[in-house]
Amino acid sequence: MLSRRGLLAAAALWPLPLGAAEAGALRVGVLPFGTVSWEAAVIAERRLDAAQGFALETLRLAGNDAARIAFQGDQVDTIVSDLLWAARLRAEGKPVKFLPYSSTEGALMVAAASPIRTVADLAGKRIGVAGGALDKNWLLLKARAEKDGLDLERAARPAFGAPPLLMQKLETGELDAALLYWTFCARLEAKGFRRLIGADEIAGAFGVEGPIALLGYVFDEALLQRKAAVVAAFARASRQAKQALLTDEGAWRPVRPLMAAEDEATFATLKRDFLAGIPRRPVAAERADAERLYAVLARLGGERLVGSATALPEGLYWDAPNG
Repeated sequence: MLSRRGLLAAAALWPLPLGAAEAGALRVGVLPFGTVSWEAAVIAERRLDAAQGFALETLRLAGNDAARIAFQGDQVDTIVSDLLWAARLRAEGKPVKFLPYSSTEGALMVAAASPIRTVADLAGKRIGVAGGALDKNWLLLKARAEKDGLDLERAARPAFGAPPLLMQKLETGELDAALLYWTFCARLEAKGFRRLIGADEIAGAFGVEGPIALLGYVFDEALLQRKAAVVAAFARASRQAKQALLTDEGAWRPVRPLMAAEDEATFATLKRDFLAGIPRRPVAAERADAERLYAVLARLGGERLVGSATALPEGLYWDAPNG
């Protein structure tokens, strides 16, 4: 296992431009195949950062662990991360704020001709699960199955692994179903696979009323105080980039090479699902749903998942100014 220093060394695939310490710059960590790089590409090509009076600077990181280390080590000003991780940081005393980024989540995928039609049909089936035994979507799927009297842990045959491997095993028929992150679901759907149930539908069974953004930009409160105008300008540029992708086909030109979409069908499904996840609700509505879901996950995953906090920490959400 790489050390903290090793992870950061491996992560720095794109060196930060000169001037990263300047007051008008904002350093954003991006992953090789993450959608934050899509948004950053639109901001760069359309010079939305310059128009808003700041400089967007990106650091390409090797993966989620490297991104979290870079953020906590002040190598970057912000990353997109999971709501549960941000909530845990705040509950443990690190004053972070969360700005919703995307409500697109994963799904349970099956082959087009699969006889599996309902969650109850998963009894006795081989289910691939990305993210491990404490993955929030797996916990919620198990709880959803319990509503049908099915103990998935015992009645089915779950196998945990890396998403690319699970995707391959579903394609070859070694798995009957796979619970995967949304980009893998989109690629499978382009090949004819179908969604049995989406994470949003599962969450709806536990009182969530709308599309909840479980991914968001995470900022340290000290940064928000020190560079309030810059972060607000970044939030506006982020919204403008998403709006451009939503309304202007030409905005996808710099994004397409970053998507690893081998055909038009894959490009179309990735594009559709990214756009569907653009947050459109007030922060108050996001928080209300997040509180409902957090309470369920705290009960299901316990301290190993959420830490010692049994409720969503106060002050977690940042309501970015619209001006």
